Amino acid sequence: MSPAQAVRGALTLLRRHAGRVYAAALAVTLVNTVPDVLRQLLVYRDPSLLDALLVDVVGFTTGLLAQVWLTGALTEVPVSGRVRTAGAFARGYATALRAVRTSPAAVLAGVVLGGGVSALITLPPSVAALGADGVLGPLDAPSAAAFTVATVSDVVASWVTLPFLALVLVLVAGSTRRFAGKGRA
Repeated sequence: MSPAQAVRGALTLLRRHAGRVYAAALAVTLVNTVPDVLRQLLVYRDPSLLDALLVDVVGFTTGLLAQVWLTGALTEVPVSGRVRTAGAFARGYATALRAVRTSPAAVLAGVVLGGGVSALITLPPSVAALGADGVLGPLDAPSAAAFTVATVSDVVASWVTLPFLALVLVLVAGSTRRFAGKGRA
């Protein structure tokens, strides 16, 4: 599958199954927000760049876990439109690996486009609330309002973009039968 086909297919599935897909994305995004906020609070008053980088590693890891889970939950969407949460981590992991092996260019296109949309959603309000230095470096004790604006923009960006990349991975990986253990192709 070409990158263009994967992107078009994912956007089509998002339109066709928006309710179910975005409900699952909202659930995983809200669950991911708890460690996301807690990790930021750990360095809220500490302007150490090293601590801020470690917190970002934790954030990347929790975001990756959210992406893998959502990918697994959406593996049946192209065939049946169904979101299946049981066993989502295992399916998501297998799907992501297969997609990367099948078409790294299509996966990269999904990551770049999803990341671009995420940046467009989160950067303007975050920079307005925290300032450019606060977005790029340690938080250095922002006001509660500024912290809330940045957090909400991150939540919205995740909610909007996680399902897009998940569906790109699912489409690139191919048949959902392989992920459900129902057959080999």
